Amino acid sequence: MKFFRSVLLFCPIVCLLAQTPPPAPPQPPKSVIPPPNIQLVPEPPKAPVVVPPDTVVLTVGDVKMTAGQIDQIIDVLPEQVRPMYRGAGRKQLGDNLVKLLVLSAEGKKRGLDQTPAFKTQTMFEMANVLAGLTYAEINKEVKVDEATMRKYYDEHKAEFEEAHARHILVRIQGAPMPVRPGQKELSDTDAFAKAQDLEKQLQSGADFAALATKESDDAGSGAKGGDLGTFHHGQMVPSFDQAAFALEPGKISEPVKSQFGYHIIKLESKSTKSFDDVKGDLEKKLKPEQAQKAMEDLQKRSNVVMDPVFFNTAKQ
Repeated sequence: MKFFRSVLLFCPIVCLLAQTPPPAPPQPPKSVIPPPNIQLVPEPPKAPVVVPPDTVVLTVGDVKMTAGQIDQIIDVLPEQVRPMYRGAGRKQLGDNLVKLLVLSAEGKKRGLDQTPAFKTQTMFEMANVLAGLTYAEINKEVKVDEATMRKYYDEHKAEFEEAHARHILVRIQGAPMPVRPGQKELSDTDAFAKAQDLEKQLQSGADFAALATKESDDAGSGAKGGDLGTFHHGQMVPSFDQAAFALEPGKISEPVKSQFGYHIIKLESKSTKSFDDVKGDLEKKLKPEQAQKAMEDLQKRSNVVMDPVFFNTAKQ
């Protein structure tokens, strides 16, 4: 009895599954009048049957596959399809595996497994899968010490700043959002002049929230008195981001231009998350970098020779 142990079929099965979308569920009639006293309650999906991992669940010729081996195949499929193939799509996965194994057996009959092309591709796919498993193992093993995390935190504090702000937007002609009902297109000059006038009103004591509700061309935040909530660096367009984080709490900016128009910004508050607050996030962020360094160290210790002509690295 021969069991399916090779990982070489993982890449082809991913392609095969990608080409076979799950069948669409049947659509109910557009008009259904249920009989009296009957409630149409959809039946909950049935949980997949749990099978011991060493149970042979698929046989194609002399190849036998266990439930555990199929589960290992699902582990290398794209993350978004794994739940489907562990549940309602299990039969579809089985059908695709059958197609794959039938074609593989036919290829052996034709002697295709003895060709140079097969041997080269086999070598590459084995190396590719083993490299992926090794990298995952290295990523689990690497540790990010607190000194490294603290150094990164001290050098990139801006990443951990957050601001709470309001704004009033004066739309310019050609901006991506539509003109507000009852308003007209404003040229850049006219929009800037209006923004300056609104800033003067605010500096003279006008209520920001009330003015934003009345005048802002950003309908979403305007309905909330211009409130944009809390945001981090990089979440807003660059000019807005720079101006907002440069303000002191309670202060109002001059008109700031973006592709949307002119913004008048009021900074409500600004804070920086502490090292302890972001320590977990820092470890997740820096761990792949540490794994990458470990991999580069492995490469440096290996005997690597690349033909400069073939790989186009020869000095001209």
